[in-house]
Amino acid sequence: MAKVAIVMGSTSDWPTMQEAAKMLKAFGVEFEAKVVSAHRTPNLLVEFAESAAENGFSAIIAGAGGAAHLPGMVAAHTHLPVFGCPVKSRALSGLDSLLSIVQMPKGVAVGTLAIGEAGAANAGLLAAQVVALSDEKVRDAVIAFRQSQTDKVLASSKLELD
Repeated sequence: MAKVAIVMGSTSDWPTMQEAAKMLKAFGVEFEAKVVSAHRTPNLLVEFAESAAENGFSAIIAGAGGAAHLPGMVAAHTHLPVFGCPVKSRALSGLDSLLSIVQMPKGVAVGTLAIGEAGAANAGLLAAQVVALSDEKVRDAVIAFRQSQTDKVLASSKLELD
């Protein structure tokens, strides 16, 4: 079974990044979450990214705040798709993280999501959709999830005055 890696620069990013883990778990996608800092453990970052494919990962979700170099540095060392999650920062509420992740140079792609928990959850959804390309069970779970969202909106779409 394909699995997804969730990496982040610090344990303080986990409250945001666990939203990606929750989404993957809901779709039955195996994942591993770990701290891999671009600045504090650069050798670990390279080792992780270069061996990710041979370790069975199909996609990598990388969350980072502030300077947010982790997603781009991971992408520079792997051919796997990397989804970058800007983590909300104290200084600029995550705008610094977003700009650091989204402004990748041509030839090193990082799919960048929204700042915070919604972006992390959507990264989990995107990674599940990648896995769904080769896993029928995950594909069916993604389709059911999308239908459930539609059903919820349609069930509560009529608005009336009291």
